Amino acid sequence: MKQLAIIGSTASGKSDFALTLAQEMNALILSIDSLSIYKTIDIASAKPSPKERATIEHFGIDVLLPHETASVFTFIDEYHRIIQTAAEHEKNVIIVGGSSFYLKSMLDGLSYLPPITQETKTIASNMLHDVEKSYHFLAAVDPVTMTKIAPTDPYRIEKMLHLYLQTSIPPSQWFATHPPKPIITHCPILALTMERSLLRERIALRTTKMIASGLIDEVAQLERLYGRSPNSMKAIGMIETLDFLDGKISLDHLVTLISTHTAQLAKRQNTFNTHQFSAAHHGSVEGLYDIGKALLTF
Repeated sequence: MKQLAIIGSTASGKSDFALTLAQEMNALILSIDSLSIYKTIDIASAKPSPKERATIEHFGIDVLLPHETASVFTFIDEYHRIIQTAAEHEKNVIIVGGSSFYLKSMLDGLSYLPPITQETKTIASNMLHDVEKSYHFLAAVDPVTMTKIAPTDPYRIEKMLHLYLQTSIPPSQWFATHPPKPIITHCPILALTMERSLLRERIALRTTKMIASGLIDEVAQLERLYGRSPNSMKAIGMIETLDFLDGKISLDHLVTLISTHTAQLAKRQNTFNTHQFSAAHHGSVEGLYDIGKALLTF
């Protein structure tokens, strides 16, 4: 079994490239995407269609319900599943997705975390009724760790609170004595690049297609079922559509806002990929195709 990862900004053609390469090189696909992981978020996530997924088995898609929270551990579980399946069926593995910070975390490794008891979770839950107070409590215990965490980041505050309450050890000391171990090793990376004006055109076209395919109805249904509080409902495409449903913006403004915010996201993704994956093979689909085939050849 061989593996590689394909990264790139949203709308850069990652999924199509991965599908073509997987079909030719006997590979399974692991999607690392912060929205495709959710069931019923189909249009907003621009996940591969059921027809596309029928030709190549995909992992990391339709795993959680929209009210659940995805984390790097969600994708670690999916990675272990795809590796086991690939080994059993003598397949290669292609990892693809725009949420490349998850890939970075798995390549760099994660520290061992102790099991968190229900008692600890209950204490933390009560403390987190006041997130700001919980933040300052942790900052007094471990200023080294908390300077890296925003006071408005309840997810990470909760994780550090669990760790400290469970172990009575400041998180920075815990991580110093439990260094990270990589989850993914020996995984070359192909980083797709595209001329900025062309990427903006692709983003605008995709946004128009999403609206025409029923994005507004999808978001309205998701709101009816799950409300607006889940993290999944705060993604680009979702928050703008909710504003449209509230009557705050017009349909034309909706298209413009989604396109603009998606282009801004693409710029951040490209910046992250350039700085965090300097050893990757950078180029267009055409320029990386033969490299990808060679990397997956036994």
